[in-house]
Amino acid sequence: MTVRAGRRRVEVPRPEKVLFPDDGLTKADLAAYYRRIARRMVPQLRGRPLMLERHPDGIDDSGFMQKDLPEHFPDWIAHAELPKADGTVTYVLCEDAATLVYLAGQACVTPHRWLSRADRPDHPDRLVFDLDPPGDDFEAVRRTARRMHALLDELELPSLLMTTGSRGLHVVVPLLRRNTFDEVRAFAGEVADLLAARHPDELTTAARKKDRGERLYLDVQRNGYGQTAVAPYAVRARPGAPVAAPLDWAELDDPGLTARRWTLRDADELLDRTAWRNPPRGHSAAAARRRLADLDEGALDEGALDEGG
Repeated sequence: MTVRAGRRRVEVPRPEKVLFPDDGLTKADLAAYYRRIARRMVPQLRGRPLMLERHPDGIDDSGFMQKDLPEHFPDWIAHAELPKADGTVTYVLCEDAATLVYLAGQACVTPHRWLSRADRPDHPDRLVFDLDPPGDDFEAVRRTARRMHALLDELELPSLLMTTGSRGLHVVVPLLRRNTFDEVRAFAGEVADLLAARHPDELTTAARKKDRGERLYLDVQRNGYGQTAVAPYAVRARPGAPVAAPLDWAELDDPGLTARRWTLRDADELLDRTAWRNPPRGHSAAAARRRLADLDEGALDEGALDEGG
């Protein structure tokens, strides 16, 4: 199958291949969704290294995560070579609709994005709090999202909200690119610790599942060099093909809201939504950390964040 995407015609091999067996959704359906949603999704991906979650045998198979750019990818696919502990990795960059369609043709169900851009890979411009419930109690996720929103407002950090397409929500904070991942993750941990301390019976920052009990986990581990978070508008490899969908904060009051509210079949509705149309500009993590110190004086190690570039 050939799909027109922007200025390119992209070949989608084996378009009839069923990727979502319970729903009868094929590779052609996946490519059509990503072509349709590209004008909303590509701006969320542009310049960011991607990790590709591929399921060539469908989502009932475990699939695999791919970081390195495969040799057979066409030369028009943008990429960036970035350092790792023992060498480098060449990551795919998604700069246009054609790339999204091509990735779907390679059975990439879910692109996961870095929280930094390839030109300054160690300086994130996004911070993510992953609200991960122990079960399917979405009311606990809503309650925690409201509390996190209120705390971030206290810190004068505007934030964005997104369903994960799985079980929880992501709270996303746009940042200025002044601090390293280590510094930003330390700050995120301090925010999560304070919120968990305010609600110890309901929230935890314990990394081990056995230590969490029935409490919701405030996960900040995605805020690290080489770590990724599910991209906005990405399809998840779950029955029903749910989508990670941007939200307005007021939508937390919608009784029909769940982490899997929107699916691959809802491209037109997702395009019509206004969430994230006018996102806030990035703010300083260092300035927010000083405000956090005022809220929880004495609990932080002074000097962990530096205002400098």
